[in-house]
Amino acid sequence: MQGQGNKSLEEIRKEMKELLVVNLELEDITPEEIKDDEPLFEEGIGLDSLDAVEIVVLLERNYGLSIIDEEQAREIFQSMDTLSRWVYENLKE
Repeated sequence: MQGQGNKSLEEIRKEMKELLVVNLELEDITPEEIKDDEPLFEEGIGLDSLDAVEIVVLLERNYGLSIIDEEQAREIFQSMDTLSRWVYENLKE
């Protein structure tokens, strides 16, 4: 995880999009097609609760970051923007 805190918000956002597409096996969408403000769940990209669990694992594995509780996860997982901003802010600490 060394050096992770030096990444820009844009770099993290791009990386997160790629991680989601590859690890969640999103076959009908490319990282470039994921809009920053589009909801990740339900009417947006259409992720489900199993995908949420996988995102938690990805955050721990790739960034060493942990989601504390379900309410926090709901706030963080609203969109690619909220997710990437949370990663960015927590990597700086």
